[in-house]
Amino acid sequence: MSEFLVDADTLVNARFGTSQLTETVSALKLLRAPVEPWFRPWKQTHSAAFQAAVAADPVWAALVDSAFGRSWVADFLTVPPLEPDLTIEEELEYLTSLDDAHIRADLSVVRTPVPALLSEASGLAAEAAELLRWVWKETVEPDWPRRLRVLQADVVSRTSRLSEQGWSGVLRGLGPDVRWLGDGRIQVNRWDYPVTDVRGRDLMFIAAHTQKVNVSWRLPDRFALTYPVTGIFATTATPDEPLVQLLGRNRARILVEAAEPVSTTVLVATTGLSLATVSDHLRVLTDAGLLERRRSGRSVLYWQSDTGRRVVRRPASNRPEPR
Repeated sequence: MSEFLVDADTLVNARFGTSQLTETVSALKLLRAPVEPWFRPWKQTHSAAFQAAVAADPVWAALVDSAFGRSWVADFLTVPPLEPDLTIEEELEYLTSLDDAHIRADLSVVRTPVPALLSEASGLAAEAAELLRWVWKETVEPDWPRRLRVLQADVVSRTSRLSEQGWSGVLRGLGPDVRWLGDGRIQVNRWDYPVTDVRGRDLMFIAAHTQKVNVSWRLPDRFALTYPVTGIFATTATPDEPLVQLLGRNRARILVEAAEPVSTTVLVATTGLSLATVSDHLRVLTDAGLLERRRSGRSVLYWQSDTGRRVVRRPASNRPEPR
């Protein structure tokens, strides 16, 4: 297993945040690989355009094919931000500063030998940046306001949990392979890599729409752990007017938003309603048999019951139950 070695200073200064570039790279990974059921509608929407864009540019195709391995992503794609709330253009400044030798060196860690096209081409950093700009503009940016609300809700939830449960409780919820081992050791994945010493350095936890935990760095002082955001099922779908007439607009919207397991915190972020209002609507909908509920750690997740799905005219599907 792979571990981070941390000290008190690292943990005191560690923070949760978001990154437009990380979200974009996560989207690129989803577009090129098999995905979990809850990502399939998004992928089906964008897959054809992505395949066409890559097919039209041989360098893009070679980068997509070479930069992603089973346990490693080329480092130039995963550099964490220096500051929070940067735009993707600001985050891409580091990538565009790299020369071709640096890009090829990063690629060689993932795939050896580097394909001839990438060994001979020039301007690889600019090509990679243009690929990421395309993914951002076509597949992420149109949905970014909603995504950001979900990501920020997760950050708020993790931060509040830190004060209640400490780092062991927070880390336990980031992913199946992430946990506090004690003695200043954090297990970050199950790959057999050497221990990474991040004592006295910056550590960031980045929420993203991704399928698994990923580790990244900006040497020598910045390290990051990207983890799957909770509330990835949140939607901006508008409830049908008959449903609004039956339940009221806000209650109908909450029922529609709960098509998949979702927490109160996420609903507050995605609907813009107060915590008290959301909690009241959830209680009524649960009492009416339209929602199921289950505690998950310190959070309570809600999702449409079979009756709830029929009420919103959505057929039941093989959705994963929360654990």
